[in-house]
Amino acid sequence: MPLTPETLPRHELVGLDCEVVSASNPDVVGISGTVVMETTQMLTLEGADRVWHVPKDSATFAFDLSTETVLVDGDRLVARPARRTENTGDSLWR
Repeated sequence: MPLTPETLPRHELVGLDCEVVSASNPDVVGISGTVVMETTQMLTLEGADRVWHVPKDSATFAFDLSTETVLVDGDRLVARPARRTENTGDSLWR
């Protein structure tokens, strides 16, 4: 499955450039960097000067694809990465 704006929540996020565009915690808005790790509840972004751990469920993220920027509500990403990217079963992201 190719990486498109519609399929982004189903793909591996590690390695993508990302920015927090809104969040319940105003201190994390504007954080940007490359996704270096993902857990069920957190995205870890490596910025120019530090590493940030941002909760998925309380933020909206902007991911830079080669042709455009895609906004994704963090609630759509809350799951084990292996579960979210699977192609079979009863995945909510199919």
